[in-house]
Amino acid sequence: MKRVYLDNAATTPLRPEVIDCMVDVMQTEYGNASSTHSYGRSAKSIVESARKSIAQWMGCEARELIFTANATEATNMILTSAVRDLGIQRLITSRMEHHATLYTVEKLAQDFGVTVAYLPAKADGTVALEGLAELLQQEIPTLVTLMHVNNETGAVLNIDEVGQLCHAHNALFHCDTVQSVGKVRLHFHDLPLDFAVASAHKFHGPKGVGFAYISKNVVLKPMIVGGEQEKGLRAGTEAVHQIAGMAKALELDMAELAHDQGYIEALKFYCWEQLQIAFPGIKTNGEHTFYNILNVTLPMPEEKAAMLLFNLDIKGIAVSRGSACQSGSSKPSHVLAQFVAEDDLKRPALRISFSRFNTKEDIDALCDALKGV
Repeated sequence: MKRVYLDNAATTPLRPEVIDCMVDVMQTEYGNASSTHSYGRSAKSIVESARKSIAQWMGCEARELIFTANATEATNMILTSAVRDLGIQRLITSRMEHHATLYTVEKLAQDFGVTVAYLPAKADGTVALEGLAELLQQEIPTLVTLMHVNNETGAVLNIDEVGQLCHAHNALFHCDTVQSVGKVRLHFHDLPLDFAVASAHKFHGPKGVGFAYISKNVVLKPMIVGGEQEKGLRAGTEAVHQIAGMAKALELDMAELAHDQGYIEALKFYCWEQLQIAFPGIKTNGEHTFYNILNVTLPMPEEKAAMLLFNLDIKGIAVSRGSACQSGSSKPSHVLAQFVAEDDLKRPALRISFSRFNTKEDIDALCDALKGV
């Protein structure tokens, strides 16, 4: 049985070159990067070279990047520190954000009494920004947190528009760039951003490592204490091999971006074309979405929804209903619930997400499996 992986928005396969890089570091560069002897200095050199490489690709200074375990940690750190240390009294977000943002915002409202304002969704799955300027006119110390590319639908946020509005009203802007880092060219210094986050496993790097971009114009206090690593903001021995793997993955993705983007866009178009042929009445959830994510509602009865992913998995096909963080939930997607009609919410929705390792044969296998269901 052919196994097909079409859940790349959840995580991506590691590139072979990344594995080789990490194995080499684990075998030869096992020193603690905080040690002063030659083993430690060599490990430290790898960490800082990786930081410089990532900063070059991301268009920022190396000192503005803090290595973390993942983007969830980075988001928790940034939002909590902004409220605790920078006097933020209000958070503006949307109900379509990743739960790393939504749950952190809810906890900050509960623990610190900050007010929270949610921007509504538009019919195309994007965030309605019309009310943002009006909210920002209220002179309350504010942080806006919105994601660049929605992880379930692929809806794209206009970072420039949001950031310019924020900075015109002295508000801070945190952007979840998890789904876009490694897949488009982002230059943080050219964007009106204060904070951004990323996880390596979303762009063919290892799990367990990511980074926070913290503008040099913002000063935060440490969330994790116990050492002076990462400018004192995140204590703990650095995972040198994972950091090296993340830098290698980003380097490879950026070097081959033009080819990969065109290839993946063509795959997405082919998939949508074949699904329309197989299932007249199928609908997309979101318009003008990111090139590697396709979210569809199938014209199947409600009773098919619960077992759809299970039946596809039996046939060797890996897709999802939405974020892997809510895998197994029988509830409708919290993202789709914001803009999809109630009747369509009862029907099975699939998030199909592509990478450079997918083929047209994978999509044919998906369509055949769906027809079998």
